[in-house]
Amino acid sequence: MSVESSNIIGSLTFCPECGNLLDMAGADDDILLCNQCSCAFRTAGVEATEVVTTSSDRAFQSPLKSKRHLVQQSKQNKQERAIIKEKCPNCGNPEMEYHTMQLRSADEGQTVFYNCKKCGYKYSVNN
Repeated sequence: MSVESSNIIGSLTFCPECGNLLDMAGADDDILLCNQCSCAFRTAGVEATEVVTTSSDRAFQSPLKSKRHLVQQSKQNKQERAIIKEKCPNCGNPEMEYHTMQLRSADEGQTVFYNCKKCGYKYSVNN
């Protein structure tokens, strides 16, 4: 009996009789023997099976990957800034963009970051 492609899932080969996971065939072996039901299977063509594996972006988390994810979120949030009627100290433009961030301890106020859309001048104020 030969191993059918329906019994191969990814790089795993299962016994078509009992469903047991079969051991990998050795380099010189052309027959697989099931340890559970003792059925023998020819391995001809099994080595020609192409196996493609992929993993999701969130599969292997690390502190560095988490920081990169936070930086990417910060760049996306940058586009959603509010506008306030605040005079730019550099060019006198009457409106500036702003966003807030909690940089100090929780019992202290947020830091407000201002950005002039006209001249690009930036400054921050601790509240």
